[in-house]
Amino acid sequence: MEQENQETACIVSDMSDMVVVDLHSAVKAEETEEGLPGAGRSLLDITQALSLNGDSDDDSGTDHFSSEKSGTQLQRCEQHGGGSSGLPDTFQTGGLLFYERFKAYQDYMLGDCKPSEVKAFTADYLDKALEPCDWLALWSTAVFDVVVEVQDLDLNDLKACVKLLLPLQCETRSCEITEESFNSLLEATQHKVPLLELQVLYNESGDFDQTALTLEHLRFFYKHIWRQWDEEDENDDFDYFVRCVEPRLRLYYDILEDRVPAGLVAEYHSLLQSCSQCFQQFSELRGGLSADSDSEIDNVSMVEGLKLYDQLETFKRKLQIIENPLLRYVLAYKGSSRRQCVQSRGLRASGVKVVHVVTASCNTIQLQSLLTARLLPLSSSDDTEIQFHRDPVSAVDSCHQGDMVIILPGTYRVSSSIFIPDSITVEGFGYPDEVVIENQHKGDSFVESTGADVRVSNIKFIQHDAVEGILCVRQGTLNMENCVLQCDTTGVIVQTSARFTMNMCDLYGSKGAGVEIYPGSISSLVSNSIHHCKDGVLIKDFANELDGMPSITMENNIIHNNEDYGVILVKPGTGEEQRVQSCEGEEDPAVQSADDQQQEALPEPSAAKSDSAASQLESAGTNSSDGDAAAAAGRKWQFGRQLSRSKEVSCSRAVQDLMEHQIFVSVQGNQFKWNRKGDFGIFFY
Repeated sequence: MEQENQETACIVSDMSDMVVVDLHSAVKAEETEEGLPGAGRSLLDITQALSLNGDSDDDSGTDHFSSEKSGTQLQRCEQHGGGSSGLPDTFQTGGLLFYERFKAYQDYMLGDCKPSEVKAFTADYLDKALEPCDWLALWSTAVFDVVVEVQDLDLNDLKACVKLLLPLQCETRSCEITEESFNSLLEATQHKVPLLELQVLYNESGDFDQTALTLEHLRFFYKHIWRQWDEEDENDDFDYFVRCVEPRLRLYYDILEDRVPAGLVAEYHSLLQSCSQCFQQFSELRGGLSADSDSEIDNVSMVEGLKLYDQLETFKRKLQIIENPLLRYVLAYKGSSRRQCVQSRGLRASGVKVVHVVTASCNTIQLQSLLTARLLPLSSSDDTEIQFHRDPVSAVDSCHQGDMVIILPGTYRVSSSIFIPDSITVEGFGYPDEVVIENQHKGDSFVESTGADVRVSNIKFIQHDAVEGILCVRQGTLNMENCVLQCDTTGVIVQTSARFTMNMCDLYGSKGAGVEIYPGSISSLVSNSIHHCKDGVLIKDFANELDGMPSITMENNIIHNNEDYGVILVKPGTGEEQRVQSCEGEEDPAVQSADDQQQEALPEPSAAKSDSAASQLESAGTNSSDGDAAAAAGRKWQFGRQLSRSKEVSCSRAVQDLMEHQIFVSVQGNQFKWNRKGDFGIFFY
């Protein structure tokens, strides 16, 4: 018997060693994969995963760490450890990454629970992850901070039974509270305080790391994810994590990382507050109704309740739209408060037109050249004045309809967005590389145009961190010629009902699409170079039932070296596209036949004729036989792509597929080169 026990002990010891070795190997492997989403995970994360997923006879959830641990993996929070504070430090848990919270909620806390099951799943998670007793915490409220000792947990009510730690360690705000007052308060609450108000005191041993992290996940969930009305959803049969937690968590981090316009953030928080107030009123009114009463007061209250219910559902739908990354900009965003304040000034009452000259300084040769080439011809009549400005923002802000802004060579660093609400002309006096406007602020957008007829030329725009793009045409018409657009986050955005013309421009560097075209807009792209973006041109065709299809002209553009596609069309999927998606990897005979026929109709490209290959291949793609066209029109795409037969020539299949869509008025002379995923694709969602 003793020999069997010794063998068992040896096996358990070997298994423990294997777990420790695998654990440290996993940490080392993740530290080497810095580019992956899971890179840099701490030893604590993986230990928690092993402990919560492993089978254990101990249900207390206290033994989650290896006996060979080297101490805490969390940082010390010194916000309570200043020179004038007598409070001990707590754990720093507020800087968790998106994937850490995502994994905690999906794998450990919520799983695939329904809204009505959230509290039960949460209590089960806390039961496994929290130390049940004998740990110190800071009880923090709006009035005081005091150190307490946790003696027991009431997980169904998300509370902890505590007692004061003596000698008393506390800080109060705008009041004086004695030890007797704290004891009276605890007696009134039966010594139970909310877990959300507790912060674990810092301990270097590592024994309470998991408890600190668990409380952080709980606090964050009820502060930023959970809504009072979630568990009252009539349709309770859905995965709460997928429907609610993930989009809200992504929105939180998008806002945190300045990827959402400030105006939309303010609108979301305003809607959230209005929805909370409406739900509170509805709950109070519903609680006061009697089930079998036919009194006039109850009838009136029921009518009011129905109105509040409709209002509550409206708020909830608007919140869901903003939480959906595909819909938030198209259907919800109304623009920032400053943009709404910038309105068209119209013509001056005096009828005078002004030429605004922008320069920090200039020499006599530049001034003489400016007078000869521009100012004298524009000022030949008595109804024209000349004003001088030091930066482009003040010049544009001073414009009325019909004014002109002339920007002399130089680099102008601006710290605010440029709004153009009137029909004006903005031109650089020189080559684009000589007239540079650089955005230095971290705002919603760089240049925004709503004027009826705006013209911009000979300027280089350099963007830094603008959320909505380097140029946003919200309404009206913008004509841009001979400009350079050096993007950082997003490129040009052409919104619904707007008109945009871009000729002979160079656009590059966008982390999104170079040009993003919304439904109901009109765009003309001629002789441009769009390169080194995520996608060259992205066309949104998913709201055509509301706004109509976009109208696009693309001629003689060079779209090359983009990370994904040269041109990509985003539109709603149908049952057929979903069927094709489910059979991904199997070739449709009809599609294969159409492709074979098209290949037979195409002439072989020649290196000697590469300069004229674009026009030749386009002709071959658009003048195919009726049978080929009918077969090609029947092709079904699911994030499809066309690869060039030669990387030195344009793609005939891209041209042909573009022409098959009614949104394109004209597609000719374009060259698609070295786009990594393909020249043209359709994304069905």
